[in-house]
Amino acid sequence: MANAALTCLIINRWDDEFAGYHRFVDTSQIRLCYITTKAGLPWLDRDNACAISVLDDLNYADVLGAATAMSEQHGQFDRIVGLSEYDLLTAARLREVFAVPGDRPEFVSRFKDKVVMKQAVAAASIRTPRFMAGRELVTPDEAASRLGFPMILKPRIGASSEGVRKISNLIELREALAAHEMAGFELEEYIAGDIFHVDGLVRANEACFMSVSAYVNTCLGFALGEPLGSVLLDPGPKKNAIVRFSVRCLAALGISDGVFHLELIEPAAGELVFLEVGLRCGGGEIPFIHQDLFSVNLPAESFRAALGVPPLLAQREVTDPAGGGFVMIPEPAPFPSRVIRRSSLIGQIPGLYREILPPVGEVFDGNGGYEHIGGRFHLAGAGEEAMRAAVRSIFDQYELAAESAA
Repeated sequence: MANAALTCLIINRWDDEFAGYHRFVDTSQIRLCYITTKAGLPWLDRDNACAISVLDDLNYADVLGAATAMSEQHGQFDRIVGLSEYDLLTAARLREVFAVPGDRPEFVSRFKDKVVMKQAVAAASIRTPRFMAGRELVTPDEAASRLGFPMILKPRIGASSEGVRKISNLIELREALAAHEMAGFELEEYIAGDIFHVDGLVRANEACFMSVSAYVNTCLGFALGEPLGSVLLDPGPKKNAIVRFSVRCLAALGISDGVFHLELIEPAAGELVFLEVGLRCGGGEIPFIHQDLFSVNLPAESFRAALGVPPLLAQREVTDPAGGGFVMIPEPAPFPSRVIRRSSLIGQIPGLYREILPPVGEVFDGNGGYEHIGGRFHLAGAGEEAMRAAVRSIFDQYELAAESAA
């Protein structure tokens, strides 16, 4: 370890197998220092870590204090990495403070601020939803005239559909504008259609891996209590068109090295529309499905890209699976709720190879995001239509019963 070429500071809030950063690189050449939550601590390589600081909250001020103390004790950082959506900007700000190579806040803001993001994509003549934000939000009537109903209210900076709301009429719009500090929000044209997500890796300005999936139901619906599914698209013209469209979007945003999660919509008219993109691995079941079906470890690839070391993908050829997908069941409402019964579907749904169910007695408070939820199901099978049928069967057959925990 004394001859290590790089010292890397990792900001970690993950509490699963993908927090095993030491497995993703040659630790004889890279010293790993961690600032982590308590929940993430058990997954770290504590025996060989250069330093570890455990914080109750990974807010910027606390992380800066811990990083400063760590740097004074162990020396200058060569890289600073934060792979969670909630740590991207913190890591970028720390790179400026410690003069470390890597993405700066101005660049990261393209993937955090949905207004800046759409402006960059639209400047490349790519269609995005029409939107209003900041000083453009003059009156409810003007917003209604420009965007029509329904429309979407969403935070400019946010993830997992947190704070997103569909507004159906002028009364709801007036109430929403009165209730929010609109400097932090935007209004966006609602576009009906099929929603897709593209997950992949860019290195040296080239997309070296992409998967294309279709959502079954929507992320907004999941936030409102509906199950969410996803299925991999079959090879063909639609998948090819989405890949080409995604490459244009990534180029417009200037992604040169890193993992991404991009969402787009195909309206009935057929023209693809950009929705948003994250400069990180997709959440929920996405990393697990990619590990299982493609043998592609997206968090590992994201980490290696941030360090500037070659991708693991370069060591082998990646082949597409015949089909696959996942289902996520939301937390049972009303909150707080306690699970009293849930059904196993293993052996009953073709293609279902793994289920992760909450134990009886588990309590939900409505703040579980995509992690602490009512059930998770992983699928592999022969083709998109078979996987869609499996997703619908899980929606219909899974039973989750809960009682009030108040």
